[in-house]
Amino acid sequence: QVQLVESGGGLVQAGGSLRLSCAASERTFSDYAMGWFRQAPGKEPDFVAAISYSGSGTSYADSVKGRFTISRDNAKNTLYLQMNSLKPEDTAVYSCAAAFRGRSESLYYTRTRKGEYNYWGQGTQVTVSS
Repeated sequence: QVQLVESGGGLVQAGGSLRLSCAASERTFSDYAMGWFRQAPGKEPDFVAAISYSGSGTSYADSVKGRFTISRDNAKNTLYLQMNSLKPEDTAVYSCAAAFRGRSESLYYTRTRKGEYNYWGQGTQVTVSS
């Protein structure tokens, strides 16, 4: 059972930056593909970014490409999301998710759908003021 704890959220002005972290309890963190999703009030959760278990592959939602960067530090069992040039429409609760890799999974494979993940954190609030 993987436990995920997000941190780094907060209130920031438009154009500002935040870095989210997701600490995983699992010692074999490097065997898990990871992702970030966000949910605005009254809306369904949306995919934001994903990274393969090896870190070699990444995927982004079109709305965040060029502004957000997902990364991982397997030695620290931590996932990151660097968010730059933030916009008011980025306001949401951001959650990280984990999925154990398949036996022959590609080093570059990323998961962009909620249903592909087994474990979820509680989320951290990001609010961007205009």
